[in-house]
Amino acid sequence: MNEPITAASAEGPTGKAIAAAQGIPTQPGPPKDLRGEPSKERGASLWSDARHELIRNPIFVVSVVFILTVSSMAAFPWLWTSKDPRDCVIRDAKLSPGAAHWFGTDVNGCDYYAHAIYGARPSLMIALIATFGITVIGSTLGMLAGFFGGWVDAVISRVIDMIYSLPFLLGALVLLGVLRQSDLLHSDQMMVQVSVVSVVLVVLGWVGVARIMRGSVLSAKNLDYVHAAKALGASNFRLMSRHILPNAMAPVVVLATLSLGGFIAAEATLTFLGAGLNAPAVSWGTMIAGHIQYFNDFKYLVLIPCALLVPTVLSFILAGDALRDALDPKLR
Repeated sequence: MNEPITAASAEGPTGKAIAAAQGIPTQPGPPKDLRGEPSKERGASLWSDARHELIRNPIFVVSVVFILTVSSMAAFPWLWTSKDPRDCVIRDAKLSPGAAHWFGTDVNGCDYYAHAIYGARPSLMIALIATFGITVIGSTLGMLAGFFGGWVDAVISRVIDMIYSLPFLLGALVLLGVLRQSDLLHSDQMMVQVSVVSVVLVVLGWVGVARIMRGSVLSAKNLDYVHAAKALGASNFRLMSRHILPNAMAPVVVLATLSLGGFIAAEATLTFLGAGLNAPAVSWGTMIAGHIQYFNDFKYLVLIPCALLVPTVLSFILAGDALRDALDPKLR
């Protein structure tokens, strides 16, 4: 009859790994709960340590406050202005900023402050949709490539290499140029234009997440607790979702935060080049693209959307850098 494994008998790499999988302590450590996992109340996890680091980081706090402010503009524009950006009076065109129009008016006599507020929505929507898409697709394919290896890894890696060989901006211009022939980007529905641009950004952007996830999985799948769970009969799905994914997500979260700012800048760049959103959609990119020819005489028409676009992108980048530093113990 086999004797049960105890703390005293759990010696050697195999004994310790199996004992750890069964929740049996082999050495002094943080208290365990009934499931054999570190106590959430007493055990300090990577994420809780990172949270404490971020709260004490003034750059991260300021960045998040600015991001939340811009997000409220996109989600609840009526709280920021009572004016309709489509309510235009042609005789009031190109008025300088003043009491009646805080940001002045554009070439059509539309209130520019209302345009700036409502312009945050499509820019953030594209960034959120694209970031969600690359995170889901990239994490899934990267997980499969790193976990199974072999021909699965070879096929996914070759696809990643092919997409990486195409410059991001050039690829986006080509794809959007092709889609423009189908009149999707000329739709009067803002969501149609937003969806088309988002899909193009996802198609070209998921490879970065996939590479990072693949590398994280290759490191995590060889840890003792993963081998122990596999020895106890855990399925591949359980190994990936329960044991590997939580420990491989930290770099993906950092990249996703950085990607939010990158996609906001990408939308503005593509729109400025004539391949992104078109009127009647209102975004910071369309505001810059539609008024660049008036810059010499009416500089505020370009400087105002730039003054919103640049700090928004910078806030996401600074927040991502702070998050990376907090999640990497070597950088603390």
